[in-house]
Amino acid sequence: MKELDQLLHSQLRLGVMSILMNVDEADFVYLKEKTESTAGNLSVQIDKLAAAGYLEVEKSFAGKRPRTVCRVTAKGRMAFEAYVDALREYLNL
Repeated sequence: MKELDQLLHSQLRLGVMSILMNVDEADFVYLKEKTESTAGNLSVQIDKLAAAGYLEVEKSFAGKRPRTVCRVTAKGRMAFEAYVDALREYLNL
C-alpha cells in the first residue's frame, strides 16, 4: 500500500489543501473562517505547507491592512492527488 503523506495527514493542513484545490487562491481570513481555526495555528500550518513547496504564499497590504494569499503549487497539487489516491487504496475504492 502507498504511504500517506504525513504533512497532509493533519486535519488542518488537509482542510487548507482541500479548500485551495477548488479555488485559484484564497486569503488568510477566508481560510481561517472555513477551517474554523485560530490565526496562530493556521499561520503555522500554512508555513509548513509553504516550506514543503505545497503552497505559494503572497504577503502584501490592502490599504494599511496586511493581506496573505495562498495558492497551491504544482507540487502541492500532485501531493494532494497522491494522498487521495492512497486513501482510495486504503479504503479499497
